[in-house]
Amino acid sequence: MKLNIIAAVAIVSATPAMALASPSCTAEPKSKWLSEEAMKAKIDVLGYKVKTFEVTGNCYEIYGRDKNGSRAEVYFNPVTGAIVQKGG
Repeated sequence: MKLNIIAAVAIVSATPAMALASPSCTAEPKSKWLSEEAMKAKIDVLGYKVKTFEVTGNCYEIYGRDKNGSRAEVYFNPVTGAIVQKGG
């Protein structure tokens, strides 16, 4: 019984952290999103060198390097192209 309680507490404790793993970027339908090509062009103008480009939830997400050469993980609003969250 104690093991079940411990497992339940662990799951509940981890849930908020998992919810924050990727941000919510837009509520707009995919039909309103920028094309991947247009988004990649916008990202290039911002100075990022993209290693991986993907759709994560309702965001465009990249892994790569910023204009200073530092590692970057960036989430973008796929409708506006605005940066929603940056990490390294």
